[in-house]
Amino acid sequence: MSSQEAPRVLVFAYSDVGYDCLELLLKHGAEVVGVFTHEDNPNEEQWFRCVADLAASKGIPVFKPKSLKDEAVFQGLKDLRPDIIFSFYYRNMIPEAVLDLPSLGAFNMHGSLLPKYRGRAPVNWAVLHGETQIGATLHTMVKQADAGDMIDQEAVSIGPRETAFEVMRKVQQAACVVLERQVKALLTGTAPRIPQDDSQATYFSGRKPEDGRIDWTQSAQSIFNLIRAVTHPFPGAFTDAFENKRLCIWWAEPEMRFQDKPSSDFKPGECVSQEPLMIATGDGFLKITECEWQDLPASANAN
Repeated sequence: MSSQEAPRVLVFAYSDVGYDCLELLLKHGAEVVGVFTHEDNPNEEQWFRCVADLAASKGIPVFKPKSLKDEAVFQGLKDLRPDIIFSFYYRNMIPEAVLDLPSLGAFNMHGSLLPKYRGRAPVNWAVLHGETQIGATLHTMVKQADAGDMIDQEAVSIGPRETAFEVMRKVQQAACVVLERQVKALLTGTAPRIPQDDSQATYFSGRKPEDGRIDWTQSAQSIFNLIRAVTHPFPGAFTDAFENKRLCIWWAEPEMRFQDKPSSDFKPGECVSQEPLMIATGDGFLKITECEWQDLPASANAN
């Protein structure tokens, strides 16, 4: 790339953060030469806008490979001759050989205040753990996930009753703030780089629907945090109540006492009232305010 040419930008993106950040790059006149994204999962609730549609509407080539490790895919990436790479909520690890292609570097937007909550589903994990703050961090991509030098970050609060989805909307806005602040410096190769303190790092893996299973021996607050971490549009917290039925709990309220009775009078998981629906926990009760019965999955029936 000569000093007179605009850098060739290659974007890996998905979900609303991917959509907003791609839109912001285009607003700044970035020469986006290609967008890599994913096929939507038919088993996943599609609550976010389509990155592929945005790219196609701007005449940008769209790619949806199942793997970036395929040799033909890698050759296609090389042919795009990227000067800089951005990853905005792309779900797959980008191989080191791809990260080495651009002269201006490869950068990822992560939904936490790194080095805390490296890995998958950082907002869900933060809400589950009762955190009061999270954010968005733009960092360089290296072989190890979310471990590269930080460029910039923006914090947002987590309210005591906010769901993971509500917090994600805040993080989405924070990601745009960070990118807006740094886009010109990134495209000219002058963005700051701040090493992460690895001693402060925490890492969490991805979450599966089964991780929403409630352990009633936990505290009422901990169970409430789980519920707000995985309620709509996520699979939800649940308990298997009968042989073929599952109770999916979308919202509840932690209570320390019920009719002046301490939780020690009941076993964790015991239904102590139907109106209102109240279930004993390890240290109190949970009043269920929004729930639905579901048929137990066949695989669970077989166990």
